[in-house]
Amino acid sequence: MKLRVRAASAVVVSAALALTLSACGAASRPTRTAISRPSASSVSPTATGTTTSTPTPDPVAALSLEQRVGQLFLAGTPATAAAPGTLADVARLHVGGVFLSGQSTAGAAGDAALVSRFTAADHDGIPLLIATDQEGGLVQRLAGPGFSTIPAALTQANEQPQQLQADAARWGRQLRAAGIDMNLAPVADVVDSPQQAQANPPIGRLRREYGYAQASVLPHARAFAEGMLAAGVVPVAKHFPGLGAVTANTDYSSRVTDPTTSALSPSVAVFRGMIDDGAPAIMLSSAIYSKIAPGTPAPFAPAVVTGLLRTKLGFSGVVMSDDVSATAQLSAWTPQQRAILAIQAGVDIVLVSAAPEQAPAMIAAVIAKARTDPAFAAQVDAACGRVLALKQRYLK
Repeated sequence: MKLRVRAASAVVVSAALALTLSACGAASRPTRTAISRPSASSVSPTATGTTTSTPTPDPVAALSLEQRVGQLFLAGTPATAAAPGTLADVARLHVGGVFLSGQSTAGAAGDAALVSRFTAADHDGIPLLIATDQEGGLVQRLAGPGFSTIPAALTQANEQPQQLQADAARWGRQLRAAGIDMNLAPVADVVDSPQQAQANPPIGRLRREYGYAQASVLPHARAFAEGMLAAGVVPVAKHFPGLGAVTANTDYSSRVTDPTTSALSPSVAVFRGMIDDGAPAIMLSSAIYSKIAPGTPAPFAPAVVTGLLRTKLGFSGVVMSDDVSATAQLSAWTPQQRAILAIQAGVDIVLVSAAPEQAPAMIAAVIAKARTDPAFAAQVDAACGRVLALKQRYLK
């Protein structure tokens, strides 16, 4: 089973995107606007009957620095109300996406009305990513009329992959009806055994794993992702390089370290399989991996993001951090440092969900550094190109 659309290369942005962004910063568009999709080059006949090719404009070059940086942030709002600060960040700071956090029982119609508040606030003409966590079990943000009750991944694993794919497509259509186009799922972490699951607070204790071996996790995570894509929802496989071997939760504990996971571990093999099938986006764990990048949390570790994920595994899609705003694991760094270090490591989208009020300071710090550091500015441009590529390819 293959994911339908391969992730676009981020090496040559202008060729990979085949799109032109125009009138950025123009009048507000009340509804979501799809990025135009011209051919890779504009071909016109000459007087002699031959043809000439005009290179497609680089969409990143069409944006201001402030717009480029804004595209790298996914800011949180309660799923029950539009946070005024996040609305302002979308309108004034060009934030490129919104994450619905907490839990809502308003149903699809109520959630769609909430989403419309944010799409109306977007003045750039670039589609917003509207994301949530809709894994199932204890991690299902949206409920009420129009939404199924989704079982936990450990229960989903009892289904044949083909059936899970069909179920995920149905759950994805429910999300699309509510205006959601990105699901921070499936969980691709490997927990080695039921016994280890009880010692693994972030995954195993919550029944978020698709079984206890690569042979079970990969086909079911793949099926969930394929179903979401079939419904028009971007799946985000998580938490690279694997969160199934830790004994504490990075949300509530610091210095959480995985001493066993390496580039050859089953959890990394699951992500390799997802990448080979065309996974469009991958979320990082916030743990420290002693055998990959000793002492450095994964979202700040070039060895994890650039070395392992991009170079060794060949991933060219969008890399997202887990929440960097209110996690105990990253509390030793200022919000500004967290954003800069993540982008320097190779992260494309910085998730600021639990404490979205930190987003303006993070954005300002990234802009300031990009103005004085050409190497960092180039990283911002590359990340923005990958985000725009994902939006052009998947957002309708």
